[in-house]
Amino acid sequence: QVQVVESGGGLVQAGGSLRLSCTASGLTFDSHAVGWFRQAPGKEREAVSCISWTGPTYYAGSLQGRFIISRDLANHAVHLQMNTLKPEDTATYYCARAFDERCSDSWSQPNHYDYWGQGTQVTISS
Repeated sequence: QVQVVESGGGLVQAGGSLRLSCTASGLTFDSHAVGWFRQAPGKEREAVSCISWTGPTYYAGSLQGRFIISRDLANHAVHLQMNTLKPEDTATYYCARAFDERCSDSWSQPNHYDYWGQGTQVTISS
């Protein structure tokens, strides 16, 4: 079964931290960029971050400095460390595999990705 699976979501207080993880089965993240998106109720899905296979990372401007994306090569996983969380970070967070190894200028576009996870809920209380 081909799937992308997110984990690590939960309920935390404002100012806290969470680390999301993304793994794949039936497909590989090797030689592919991987991105994170989020969608809050009533809002459109927005790009959060992307990591290229060779290492370069990209962030939504408003999130840089609080979120850190990283790749765990040994475990074929991608993580999103989220710090100093705010109530407006509340959303369902999705992980997606890019068609190729680069995030490129289109990293924030959903059609840059071919496989998506089902999402993990992140709720930040004030």
